[in-house]
Amino acid sequence: MDQAAQDLYETGFYAWARHQAEALRRLEGLRLDADLDLDHVAGEIDDLGNALRRAVRSQVRCILEHFLKLAFSPAQQPRGGWERSIIDARTELSGDLTRTLRNALLGELDRLYAQTRKAAAKDLENEGAPEAARLLPETCPWSLDGILRDDWYPAPPAAG
Repeated sequence: MDQAAQDLYETGFYAWARHQAEALRRLEGLRLDADLDLDHVAGEIDDLGNALRRAVRSQVRCILEHFLKLAFSPAQQPRGGWERSIIDARTELSGDLTRTLRNALLGELDRLYAQTRKAAAKDLENEGAPEAARLLPETCPWSLDGILRDDWYPAPPAAG
């Protein structure tokens, strides 16, 4: 393995998987007489990298959902569960979030937030807090660094 591929492997599986899939597809174009199903091998490696990317996005959506509920829900009882869920999601991310995936998240944060906002609003409405659902910001109020920062949670809504 060349040094660039070795460096990619050690710094981030997602970037390495994308690189390897591209290299296998180029190799397939050479029409080597090898008993390898290069197209499918490349596809499977791509799929593994994409699965990791989906998992990372899912954890960020989980954090965002619980941030919104912590910041806007008037409910007191489930707050500890929301914080625990954030801890779990951050723990999962700590092992998977590479520079490449972090950069991808930066580019997707607005879209991920919009998806999460819609789900959080529906949950708040279903939990009898339609006013809280209406107060959810249209744009993400947190940076990716804030979302990932250990032991930080949004403040609860001010008592009215």
